[in-house]
Amino acid sequence: MTDKRILLGRCGAAHGIRGEVRVKPFTDTADGLVDYGPLQVEDGSRRLTIERMRAADTMAIVKFAGVDDRTAAEALNGLGLYVERSAMPAPGEEDTWYHADLIGLAVENRAGAVIGSVLAVPNFGAGDLLEIQPPTGTSVYLPFTADFVPEVDIAGGRIVIDPPDDLFKPAEAGEAPPKKRTRSPRARDRLQGGTGSSAGGTGSGSSGEGSEG
Repeated sequence: MTDKRILLGRCGAAHGIRGEVRVKPFTDTADGLVDYGPLQVEDGSRRLTIERMRAADTMAIVKFAGVDDRTAAEALNGLGLYVERSAMPAPGEEDTWYHADLIGLAVENRAGAVIGSVLAVPNFGAGDLLEIQPPTGTSVYLPFTADFVPEVDIAGGRIVIDPPDDLFKPAEAGEAPPKKRTRSPRARDRLQGGTGSSAGGTGSGSSGEGSEG
């Protein structure tokens, strides 16, 4: 794929015998699944068009064109549903970004030295984190808050962080890895508002599930 993609939802189990599929949406509402046209499956080999859809608690029951029986519906179980990043509108809130726009950005310290890149924007339940991959060693997690991430420059391809002194310190032999520090989120995939999460609380918007390139 030449363009980054946003994860809008994920197919679950078949529903009934007429080709309907349970879909977990990562959009603000289930209706967001139909806002951007046909949905790509994970490997990009197929596009699915929603014929009809209805809400069911936190899921959506979806009938895709050409998926007409339970066997065809079962074949979709577990597949992510994506749209091209270029099909999405600009985030409408201040200090809000799509995960797909953050992944791959250079990570700099306040002195301007590049110390890594953004590997992912996970959320383990207590707020968005930046997973940062340094040039060597394992990745580390940093809360995606204004305190630790004072500048996000999408156009410039970089973010500036002010990390704790021990963030990139290698663990001693036998020492337990540091606990993940979590605080309020700033990222958004517009999806979990998503693919997401929001400046006050994304994460693609968007967190849980992230977005892929």
